[in-house]
Amino acid sequence: MKIAYATTYDVRDRASWPRRHLGLYGAGQKIAELLQNAGAELEFLGPLKRRRVPITRLKWLLYQRLGQSYYSPVEPWVAPYYARQLEAQLAQSKADLLLCPENAIPLARVRTALPTVLWTDALLGSLVDFYPYLTNLCSETRRRLHTVEKEALERCDRVILTSQWAAQSAIDLYDLPADKIRIIPRGASRAQDLTQTEVEALIAQRPSNPCRLLFLGVDWERKGGPLALEVAKTLNQQGVKTELWVVGCEPKWVGDRPSFVRSFGFIERATPAGEAQFAHLLSTAHFLIFPTKADTFGVAISEANAAGLPCVAAAVGGIPTVLQTDINGRAFPVEATALDYAQYIAAVMADYPRYQTLALSAWQHYRQHLSWDAAQQQAWGYLQELVTGGDRSATSTLIPSRQRRLLPTLSKGFRA
Repeated sequence: MKIAYATTYDVRDRASWPRRHLGLYGAGQKIAELLQNAGAELEFLGPLKRRRVPITRLKWLLYQRLGQSYYSPVEPWVAPYYARQLEAQLAQSKADLLLCPENAIPLARVRTALPTVLWTDALLGSLVDFYPYLTNLCSETRRRLHTVEKEALERCDRVILTSQWAAQSAIDLYDLPADKIRIIPRGASRAQDLTQTEVEALIAQRPSNPCRLLFLGVDWERKGGPLALEVAKTLNQQGVKTELWVVGCEPKWVGDRPSFVRSFGFIERATPAGEAQFAHLLSTAHFLIFPTKADTFGVAISEANAAGLPCVAAAVGGIPTVLQTDINGRAFPVEATALDYAQYIAAVMADYPRYQTLALSAWQHYRQHLSWDAAQQQAWGYLQELVTGGDRSATSTLIPSRQRRLLPTLSKGFRA
């Protein structure tokens, strides 16, 4: 199978990616690798060029003054400009399928007879008033965002999403037919390939004291840094000696620096030294703490579980699909307090064999459900089905029956 792989960025050059997009672009790179490992030949159609129009800067300034957000990628000239580039390359291609692992915009105006697949964590429409950069959108942007995404979805034969939440949102927003959707959780962007024996050894080497909480994120506020800090403080106050390790950003607090906080800053994992340091932190911490305010999936959970590191997180977005109670950690309601998190962590750490069982279970869950190997097995069959003209309406391959039952009989339709 030959796949035309469309991205606006250079999927093969990690050094060119901005920090704010490391998760999205890293997933695109891993998807490319898993498809190649499955036997596909990839024809990279990126990085696509984006047309620069000066008026977008003026609009951004205007809406900023009005206290509103503006998102220029949905302007009416963007998708056609991408489409012309893709169509020119596809005209010289012998690809069997067109796939975009980013968002829907590059596919919105492409004219092609090839089966077309969008593989993303969640639709842009799902992020409106959920992610900060798409919150309080001006009416112009809101209308155009939904319009361009709906156009793209109508052209797609398959839409692969990472969670039940993302699938449900797609149905509610756009009346997206259920037989177009597939759910495949994303694996870790750069996971260690550990055997069970190696993971068991790592877990055995972790001391029962102090409890080490690892916080990962470049955005301290959105990823729930203040709550993570409060959880660590509460545990210490309860007599459970605890350290909070912060990676990706600088923690913030009021007053003197807490003695239990260790800040590692941004770790450049593209370097051998950075990757080794990151792996060491994953291996020696006890929990990933991830009380995020907004996340579509939480790839950090996959990263942690790959090292036998259970996770405590907020049950927002797609995280409930990923995080199963007492299997690979626990997802807490959005309104949960620091005390709620602290009581769970303290109870697990007080019975250290229970902690070790949970840590090993987290790795096993990763291997079976959250690894790229698991994703490859599902994705390859879905793509072959399109290319060979298999049954495209069988909902049995859409979503596991347990998840299918959660979908509504009637969707709510597109909301502009």
